[in-house]
Amino acid sequence: MKYKNLGIKPYNKGLVELGNHTYAYLQPDGGWGWSNAGLIADSEQAIVVDTLFDEGLTESMLKQMESAEPKAMQDIVSLINSHSNGDHCNGNNCVKTKEIICTDATLEEMQHESPEMMASLLANHAELGPLGEYFYSCFGKFDFAGVTRKLPNKTFSGSLEKSVGSLKVELDEVGPCHTNGDLLVYVPEDNVIFTGDILFIEGHPIIWAGPVQNWIDACERIIQLDPEAVVPGHGPVTDKKGVAAVRDYLRYIHKEAKSRFEAGLTALEAAKDIEFSDFSSWGDAERIAVNVNSLYREFKGESIREDITLLFSQMAELAGYSNEA
Repeated sequence: MKYKNLGIKPYNKGLVELGNHTYAYLQPDGGWGWSNAGLIADSEQAIVVDTLFDEGLTESMLKQMESAEPKAMQDIVSLINSHSNGDHCNGNNCVKTKEIICTDATLEEMQHESPEMMASLLANHAELGPLGEYFYSCFGKFDFAGVTRKLPNKTFSGSLEKSVGSLKVELDEVGPCHTNGDLLVYVPEDNVIFTGDILFIEGHPIIWAGPVQNWIDACERIIQLDPEAVVPGHGPVTDKKGVAAVRDYLRYIHKEAKSRFEAGLTALEAAKDIEFSDFSSWGDAERIAVNVNSLYREFKGESIREDITLLFSQMAELAGYSNEA
């Protein structure tokens, strides 16, 4: 178990100051839906990085931010969504700001994200057998029925520079990686970076998009910045060693999946066969089903992802949910 104890700050729920009025908002245990967010404050202005999976969670987060930076939170110049997954944008409607920013690719993906569908699946999960049980275990604690969607109104491709007070904030598109439109948010003066789901610390990342080399390159870009604090999309605040761990994981599963692909195993057979000795303490290991499926798609030169229901069924099987009585 080589890749353990990667956090550099206590991993407790709530707001953690990283220095100079820059904060991470953390939600242990970092598993499905338990995402992180951020606050950058200066000269009585603020930028919020990501919201949470439902409005109740987001309102609780905003109250802590308002307590820590009451003046700055009266002037939120921008809300930045790191990518399209609902656990990073479903609370957008709670944030009082005129500007919500994401990449062009993220806005397009958001058109297909549906809190209503999530609410319906949870309401009817008992009819879906092991898949429903697994789905409920992942998402049953979130209130999707109470989400009012609010999409970004400013998009970009490549890079964008914003300011909050006297601080420069750099937005860099690195997707497609985890999703099609992932971005990084870097505060050079504080040497703090918010990565969205480019980083899952001590939890298995999940490759919805790829290619995996883009994701590895994104990790290398973060390492080259030599940040003092790295706020992942899930898990504890880390530093370069946490970034390197995710990079090494991606390299490892690429190598392992490629050898099994060449040996003729199916994607699910390969997912069941790959061992995680160095990563055995990481959570949500069943995500290997999606990761191998995405890698096989790369190896075949295919662009269309498998049906999401099939992928969740495979994860349910690997997580121990079965049709057996």
